[in-house]
Amino acid sequence: MARVRVPAVLGFYDDAHDLSEVAGKANHEKGFKDLDAYSPYPIHGIEEQLGLKSSWVTIPARLGLVFGAFLGFSFQSWTSSVSWAVNIGGKPYISWPAWIPITFEAGVLMAAFCNLTAMFIACGLYPKLKTIVLSKRITNDRFVLVIPVKDDAEEAEAVSFLRENKALKIKIVDALDKEKGRLVFRSAPLAGEGAPA
Repeated sequence: MARVRVPAVLGFYDDAHDLSEVAGKANHEKGFKDLDAYSPYPIHGIEEQLGLKSSWVTIPARLGLVFGAFLGFSFQSWTSSVSWAVNIGGKPYISWPAWIPITFEAGVLMAAFCNLTAMFIACGLYPKLKTIVLSKRITNDRFVLVIPVKDDAEEAEAVSFLRENKALKIKIVDALDKEKGRLVFRSAPLAGEGAPA
């Protein structure tokens, strides 16, 4: 599922190390902002190279953990001391050491549900009529660096940067065709193909 900002410049690579290195240069040296990367598998350290901030997904998970543990403990307290209060062998009605495993498991269960829901929302994983495919080879053997641009000057700078860093292919996303559910591309020539070196 592609969520590419339009317009943008895409640089295709065939190695994860190359993508990570170029992403670091684009972010730290050239100052490009809001970078994104697509790859067939997770790349260690790509978040730092792209300049991504920590995800907000952990906040609902932590809140779910606390709320679930509270619910688990409250349910056990209510059943043992209010709903069905039975004095067994002089044990106190609220015998909290025995309830720690259920309290822990209830917290973990609620945290998992909150985390799953937050991930679906953060990644935009909900049913859509048409899926926009960025490129068929990205999930196969290609790595892509996405550089959002605002105007023609930024576009030329991004294309030049990707040429200098030996991108296998450079595509420019011009628009999103909502009727057909696809992105409108045009290719930028690489160095030696009629492009300035």
